[in-house]
Amino acid sequence: MTELPVTRSTVRGRLILGFILTVLFTLLLISRLAWIQIVQADELYEQAWKQWNHNLPISTSRGSIYDRSGTLMAGSMQADTIGAIPMQLEDPLAAAAALSPILEIEIETLYELLLLDRSAVYLKRKVEPEVSEAIRQLNIPGIVFFREEKRYYPNDDLAAQLLGVAGMDEGLSGLEAYYEDLLSGSAGRIYYPADARGRQLPHDFTRYIQPQEGLDLYLTIDQSIQHIVERELDRIMVEAAPRQAMAVAVNPHTGAVMAAASRPGFDPSQFSLYDPDSWTPAPFTSSFEPGSTFKMIILAAMIEEGLFHPEEEHHCPGYIVVNGRRINCWTVDRGGHGTITSHDSVGGSCNPVFITLGNRLGADKMFQYVRAFGFGAPSGIDYPGESSGMIFSPSAVGPLELATTSFGQGISVTPLQQVMAIAAIANGGYLYSPYLVEQVRSQDGETVYSHEAEPVRQVIAEDTAREVALLMESVLITGTGQNAALEGYRAAGKTGTAEKIGEDGLYRSDEFIYSLVGFAPLENPRIALYVAVDGVTKGPRFGSYTSAPMFKRIMEESLNYLLVAPTEFEDTGEEE
Repeated sequence: MTELPVTRSTVRGRLILGFILTVLFTLLLISRLAWIQIVQADELYEQAWKQWNHNLPISTSRGSIYDRSGTLMAGSMQADTIGAIPMQLEDPLAAAAALSPILEIEIETLYELLLLDRSAVYLKRKVEPEVSEAIRQLNIPGIVFFREEKRYYPNDDLAAQLLGVAGMDEGLSGLEAYYEDLLSGSAGRIYYPADARGRQLPHDFTRYIQPQEGLDLYLTIDQSIQHIVERELDRIMVEAAPRQAMAVAVNPHTGAVMAAASRPGFDPSQFSLYDPDSWTPAPFTSSFEPGSTFKMIILAAMIEEGLFHPEEEHHCPGYIVVNGRRINCWTVDRGGHGTITSHDSVGGSCNPVFITLGNRLGADKMFQYVRAFGFGAPSGIDYPGESSGMIFSPSAVGPLELATTSFGQGISVTPLQQVMAIAAIANGGYLYSPYLVEQVRSQDGETVYSHEAEPVRQVIAEDTAREVALLMESVLITGTGQNAALEGYRAAGKTGTAEKIGEDGLYRSDEFIYSLVGFAPLENPRIALYVAVDGVTKGPRFGSYTSAPMFKRIMEESLNYLLVAPTEFEDTGEEE
């Protein structure tokens, strides 16, 4: 076979083809490199970072909570968290078997954690010191210890419902939850290069993200008054064995909450063992029919509108008929109050008279004042889960609704709303929003925020407030609240006995909420206080034996603690 001669043109063609193929291949490589270096750069860098870099968390310091005088109420202490670097473990199964009885975790569960394809894993968070020490003694390569903070409460369960609880990483209830963003700060992290076994490479780049400390809260709560309140709640739970008891005290001139609690309570260090309903203070989160304490709102409206005449006489036969329905006075069993003046109807807590006065006021005016005093809407307190209560809408108010509202039935309000409304009477007519945090500070003491108390609105005139206060004083001197009268101090108060509604929707005749709301001293109020005892099952079932003595004890001891000088009662003649 004769070979074709290789001509110069053939060689040239082959060279050109080879050059073209080389250029195309080079362009393909350049395109591929450009795709990798430009388009996929971030993604591949992230994958590479994950392969040869590891990271560990750096915990931050959670802010503390103090009372108004700077006494610690909730703080943090150091605790070990047990973790593992899976790639450094020589025998994960043996490690799981050794750790299981100490950590009280099943071997299978631990073994699964130790096999995870992660740079580090948590095995158990914030363990007790003896647990940490026992694991250190095992000296297992790959088992590591992280320092974290564990919440503690130096006063055990004092103010537990207000403070709330903090879980492993965040607040779960109360102020711990409401102010989570301020208290928690932000955790840091350390990133470091490591070999295939997860061991840090020496003399290489380490990236450190600085943790940010949480902020401290300084509350309006006075720890001593809080202790007085809770001691008296514990006492009434023993003496009367009620379903529930509660109290809330505020500064009437600012709205600052000085103390608040309810029983049953709970232990924040073992909160998971308690009903979550016990985690929150009932004065903020519960609403119910107020009963006769609500009459002071109607009284204030009547006086403000010029419709209350102290010496006007009424007749109380023990009941009144409204729209075909008979509504009883608490004196029905003895034939009623008989002839009684408007002035005496306050101390005597006469339902028929207040129904008559409420009808004179009218629905529009009545609910204008009810809303102005803060009822039917949240107070705005800095606490999660506040109840707003419930009042009638204008379109739903007929003769019967007008009558029942006049003496505190058919509507629902919170204890916090009631004490703030009475505080408005105490301070001369101004409604304030209640609050719990006075200041927010950094952990080095720098003030970040200070609360400035400002009234929401003026509800009634100063003269009106003074007249209502004097009428409330008569309740404690000659009326239904005599067992709440204070030794050495002039005080104002109003009792309440609220009927409870059963599951059938009807009022029960065997269970009541006994309450008392008031303030002292009368001439310059320092404390407005609401107390209530719900569902007494032991001893006398009267407010005069439950809520009234509790009010008296809390108020007297709190005023003494605040060094308020006693003033003897004087007959000024103003209430005559």
